[in-house]
Amino acid sequence: MRDGATVTRPDETAHPPRVLLTGATGYVGGRLAPALLERGAAVRVLARTPAKLAPAPWADRVEVVGGSLDGDLAPALDGVDVAVYLVHSIGEGPQWAATELRHARAFARAVRHAGVSRVVYLGGLGRDTDRLSAHLASRHAVGRALADSGVPTVELRAGVVIGSGSASFEMLRYLVDVLPVMVTPRWVETRCQPIAVADVRDLLVRAVLDPSVGPGVYEVGGPDVLTYAEMMRHYARVAGLPERRLIRVPLLSPRLSSHWVGLVTPVPVPLAAELVESLINEVVVSPGAVATEDLLGREPLGFDESVARALAVTREGAAPTTFTGADYEVFSAQSTDPDWAGGTVLSDVRSTTVRASPERVFAAVSALGGATGWHAGDALWRLRGLLDALVGGPGMRRGRPARLEVGAPLDFWRVEALEAPRRLALRAEMRLPGTARLTFEVAPGPSGGSTLTQSATFHPRGLLGRLYWYAVAPFHRFVFPGLLAGIARAALSPP
Repeated sequence: MRDGATVTRPDETAHPPRVLLTGATGYVGGRLAPALLERGAAVRVLARTPAKLAPAPWADRVEVVGGSLDGDLAPALDGVDVAVYLVHSIGEGPQWAATELRHARAFARAVRHAGVSRVVYLGGLGRDTDRLSAHLASRHAVGRALADSGVPTVELRAGVVIGSGSASFEMLRYLVDVLPVMVTPRWVETRCQPIAVADVRDLLVRAVLDPSVGPGVYEVGGPDVLTYAEMMRHYARVAGLPERRLIRVPLLSPRLSSHWVGLVTPVPVPLAAELVESLINEVVVSPGAVATEDLLGREPLGFDESVARALAVTREGAAPTTFTGADYEVFSAQSTDPDWAGGTVLSDVRSTTVRASPERVFAAVSALGGATGWHAGDALWRLRGLLDALVGGPGMRRGRPARLEVGAPLDFWRVEALEAPRRLALRAEMRLPGTARLTFEVAPGPSGGSTLTQSATFHPRGLLGRLYWYAVAPFHRFVFPGLLAGIARAALSPP
């Protein structure tokens, strides 16, 4: 914390304020909104594209105002006590920093005229005395513009945010997962102080709801100070990957680095260029700053635990928000592409129409395995089971359980979800360089029939996982079409 900011013991208001949240379609904003609602705050969101909020499970609990920072902000700010500014234009063309500053100044004028009592803003770490990257310099400039409004402003400055779906985490994850050997530039030796997204969310909640957090700049970070190279090594260990080998090449510039980051990771090159350039700056909490644990009210999560939590959510495909959700053109190509939302997902999806009721089709699905087998390519299934057993996996020896239920073993699968007569999800327990699932979904079809969708998905772990999928993909044509057709035949057979 700097600039005269003060913090005392938590003393949240008895009556939570009315909050305007900007950036609700973004990564942090989408996690902050439900947290504020859980604490009883009345939340209004400003959205340039309100329709993007529709899938959010909390969308019906907030007031949505359509509009942009270039338009009239008075309706959105009417009656608001606290305004949260989470807007970022990074990567939006060569003039994105100028756009950010223009938006911040417009917002500052609007909150002053509306009589807002407090502004809360999430910016970036970095010493003002350093030669900052364009990204960090813009973050600081936005903070100053908001504070110049004269409205008490709380600015939280954070570095690398670790969480499922964050741009920084996804960049780190893909680099380490895909590349067992990396040619790395000198920026991998820059120190940073990563922080968990859950801690960022909780810090923002307190800044919004607790008036005892005085205006000013607060620098926040987790307990670990690491170089980017150390983060890569820690990630590999937590993810259960072999140790990664890093080969330093001093001539690899940040701009050139951004192109191979864009090639290997889901982070688009314009965004990767700005993030990589920022890695030349040390982003560590300044000596003498208010301790993050004092502001948070507990110990922040360490880097390894943050990674473990992020990976658990990613592997389940359950990330509540991802960086591609931000309402900016640079993300538009990916924001409609669900394949990577929970990490890399390699899939084989097939569907068919069956002239039988959903109940009959689901009964045929539920009869799979054991003596019934898998309808096609049984020899391949048995061979795969034998190979798995030879390396210590369950193989096919477990057969069918007496009763199919969640958690029950089924050959080398385990029942992960069972929602009769709609859905059966199986997770493979064979030894694999990744996580495999086989899911069947049954829906009412035309003329009293059913539509059966069969999805084989694979979350690869590292380069070996990707090689495994592509090695076995040719055999899918002998297994999965026949499996789908066999279920359809069984559903039409006399009971």
